[in-house]
Amino acid sequence: MPKIVFLPHAELCPDGKVVEVEPGVSVCDAALQNGVEIEHACEKSCACTTCHVIVREGFDSMEDPDELEEDLLDKAWGLEPESRLSCQAIVDGEDLVVEIPKYTINQVSEKH
Repeated sequence: MPKIVFLPHAELCPDGKVVEVEPGVSVCDAALQNGVEIEHACEKSCACTTCHVIVREGFDSMEDPDELEEDLLDKAWGLEPESRLSCQAIVDGEDLVVEIPKYTINQVSEKH
């Protein structure tokens, strides 16, 4: 089973986290199911950029982003060539190393 290594993030997982996931699961769902409360303001419908992540290793193992995801990523804070919306990044058979950016662009945060 593939693993996702979530690199340390000061608020969401200060020590980082390694989780095993079934292929076909989104990076966002894998995070949420394992206690990494990544923001997802549009409820994972590919309508915002709050779940933006950077896939440091294993990026090429995933399917390419579609045009809608690419258009949204252009608006994400800290965009890099290996950026994905975690709600759209589906785990294949390879391990991933994922960084959650320090900031997100979220007009209405779920946590008040």
